[in-house]
Amino acid sequence: MGETKPVPSEPVQRGSRRARATPKGRPVDPQTLAEVQALLGAEPRSRDYLIEHLHKIQDRYGYLPAAHLVALAREMRLAPTEVYEVATFYHHFDVVKEGDVAPARLTVRVCDSIVCELAGARELLKSLRESLGAGVRVIAAPCVGRCDQAPVAVVGKNPVGRASVEQVRSRLNESALDCPIEPYVDYAQYRAGGGYRLLRQCTEGSLAAEAVMAALERSDLRGLGGAGFPAGRKWRLVRAETAPRLMAVNIDEGEPGTFKDRVYLERDPHRFIEGMLIAAWCVGIEACYVYLRDEYAGCREILTRELARLRADPPCPLPQIHLRRGAGAYICGEESAMIESIEGKRGIPRLRPPYVAQVGLFGRPTLEQNMETLHWVRDILEKGPEWFASNGRRGRKGLRSFSVSGRVKKPGMYLAPAGISARELIDEYCDGMADGHELYAYLPGGASGGILPARLADLPLDFDTLRPHGCFIGSAAVVVLSQADKARDAAANVMRFLADESCGRCTPCRAGTAKAVPLIGDPIWDRELMEELCGVMADASICGLGQSAPNPLRCVMKYFSHEIE
Repeated sequence: MGETKPVPSEPVQRGSRRARATPKGRPVDPQTLAEVQALLGAEPRSRDYLIEHLHKIQDRYGYLPAAHLVALAREMRLAPTEVYEVATFYHHFDVVKEGDVAPARLTVRVCDSIVCELAGARELLKSLRESLGAGVRVIAAPCVGRCDQAPVAVVGKNPVGRASVEQVRSRLNESALDCPIEPYVDYAQYRAGGGYRLLRQCTEGSLAAEAVMAALERSDLRGLGGAGFPAGRKWRLVRAETAPRLMAVNIDEGEPGTFKDRVYLERDPHRFIEGMLIAAWCVGIEACYVYLRDEYAGCREILTRELARLRADPPCPLPQIHLRRGAGAYICGEESAMIESIEGKRGIPRLRPPYVAQVGLFGRPTLEQNMETLHWVRDILEKGPEWFASNGRRGRKGLRSFSVSGRVKKPGMYLAPAGISARELIDEYCDGMADGHELYAYLPGGASGGILPARLADLPLDFDTLRPHGCFIGSAAVVVLSQADKARDAAANVMRFLADESCGRCTPCRAGTAKAVPLIGDPIWDRELMEELCGVMADASICGLGQSAPNPLRCVMKYFSHEIE
């Protein structure tokens, strides 16, 4: 028999494609796909639900197995790279590749923000790592929004205020997924107290949209998330845009030192919800998206319950209301980054223009508002804009919800007149400085608001009043330092935070914050180099994180030069 000759392969014409025997990329395991489908249930598979679905997998397994990410991509008709890039962007998602060791089922997070660091968080973190068993993962975490209870540890989703090793250990035997909820004003109680009566008056025609916007303008209510844009003017701008319009409510509250929104949600959630619905009616909003930071598990449970009760017995026709869960990213407090996150993407700020009011969520005109701003709508309309504006000191107007923490006797959230000074806030509301401590410095606006010395503690705290001194009030997070502290150490803490939270999109912020961290550690600062770096970050960063990052550094050089020379 002669030798069999191989059959030559059929020539492939240029530009043609040969059919693949298997799908391109990693194959999907049928069992894993079934597990993902069961977790998602009847929930939509649209792209904007990606982060919600990642949470379902993370909650179920304690991490994100690579095989489940591939299955999720198939189920949502996304490329695996799209799912992976989102999952790896957010702090609270733990992606585990095949062959890697999965993290312990239970995670204990110890807040290492400036206030918790003052209260001994470093020592607590070290002790917990040494004393807890191998079945528990102990990691440092950025601010968890409980600065009035520092130091704070979070066992699973269960926060432990003024934490000690013993307290954390005792919580390990409890259900770590259950976050205790204190009594609050629920739907029935809110309605019994006159709640939603104002909303009905609006929807039934007793109040005109023009009258509502005019009242907000006369009250001088400004955005209380930090930017301070006049609320009435913003409503007018969005209302003038072409329908359909959407609304995004910012409850990300990731600024170290800030916890006011959490306190309001834990006490009286429907007051904010009614304000949101009045805004939706006034502006002509089709759907509302409430973006809540992931650290607020108790608030999420409260809102889930109360929105269900509201829908079951609505006082009037309601727009669609979507509750969306953040995943641990400070940058998502920036309005356009938050919108990207709601759309199921990485929280990367957008270039502007166009502005969110013109092209926002899903490309539609969007009213973006902080939760506390909406909290005041009912009171202003019922009591009158003059009532709200009449509060204030030193010529300022309105009320401010101050989150006060640090070296004071009674840290907490205090409602005080706009224009009050830090010294008055400490003496009149916090019962003075903690025993053995004297006022040395204070941060008037959280991590990025700058640092001022005690000799400037009589300045009025309000929008615009602190800019001549290189600071701003932001979300009114006042962190108090004493003679036991150093301003340079505070600047180092917040700069580490900002470097870690930079989204990385623009070089001035990404490289600038990372470069600043080691420079701060030098015993003697290179002022010329530091100022050059600050200038680049402030002038060339595309969003507020990088633009405000130099504030603490410049304040140290201006007011606390004795610490760095």
